[in-house]
Amino acid sequence: MSALDDFYLQHDEPVKGALLALRKIILQQDSDVTNAWKYGMPFFCYKGKMFCYLWFHKKYKQPYIGIVEGQRFDEPFLIQEERSRMKIMLFDPNEDLPLQTIEEVLQKALNFYKTGLLKIKG
Repeated sequence: MSALDDFYLQHDEPVKGALLALRKIILQQDSDVTNAWKYGMPFFCYKGKMFCYLWFHKKYKQPYIGIVEGQRFDEPFLIQEERSRMKIMLFDPNEDLPLQTIEEVLQKALNFYKTGLLKIKG
């Protein structure tokens, strides 16, 4: 079993189910999005460039999506904490995932890569 597979399987329900659902949602956003194991966590790349990742917040005991270019977003539900570049979106694994909000943020993040804004600003 790969480290990537083990990441999802090591969690108990309902966290495991939430993480697996988030992985599916992320991968469905674009055919050029791939899943890879980087820095000891599951990262999602768009044409080889890292754009988000999944992790579990130990303080809040919740899974989250980390948005690599999160500092570019002003959405109040994205949390910066001590990160300089990334912001996270926490999820309560006991509640339904906010699918529309997740997809909107992911598409917004992907647009930075698709339009080439990262080359200009980043």
